[in-house]
Amino acid sequence: MIAPLRDFVGAFGRLLDSQPDEPRILSEGGALLRTLVARDDWLPDAFAVADPTYYQQFLLHADSTERFSVVSFVWGPGQATPIHDHTVWGLIGMLRGAEYSQPYALDAGGTARPQGAPVRLDAGHVEAVSPTVGDLHRVHNAHADRVSISIHVYGANIGAVRRHTYPAEGGRKPFVSGYSNTLLPNLWDRSAELRNTAA
Repeated sequence: MIAPLRDFVGAFGRLLDSQPDEPRILSEGGALLRTLVARDDWLPDAFAVADPTYYQQFLLHADSTERFSVVSFVWGPGQATPIHDHTVWGLIGMLRGAEYSQPYALDAGGTARPQGAPVRLDAGHVEAVSPTVGDLHRVHNAHADRVSISIHVYGANIGAVRRHTYPAEGGRKPFVSGYSNTLLPNLWDRSAELRNTAA
């Protein structure tokens, strides 16, 4: 059942091989992610487990040269991020449930202030972030009574990127997110399908 993720990783790698500019990555990559999250039968259970106290960030794939990474974010009921940045382009596709993304912008004193209305992502929807299109936001599960899951693609090994949170009192604090998992899904074992097609 993991074949859709394997196909997505291959297609995204081929897109980056063509050395596209960021608008093309966000447009064509967004279309690829929209296809991936249009179906909800491929994410292994181990990468869809909520924690009662904090959202989980499970690495699904990191490109061998760290050009991109694919992550499942698992939101327990009501869970939210702090206000944060990414420093690289990113695509967020909603797989299950829904989430709200509140954009922020820095005022003249360097304090993050809400910028416009929150954006709701329902299953199948895709949103882009980057320093050029808007990189500061706070995200929370739209549901107070159930888990939501989004699939994120970033233009780096996002768990190893130095980023920032933006406290309510102003300024910013550095952080490196890391990942919630220690094991990766095996995208590349095709042995079962090859056995099934053996003459």
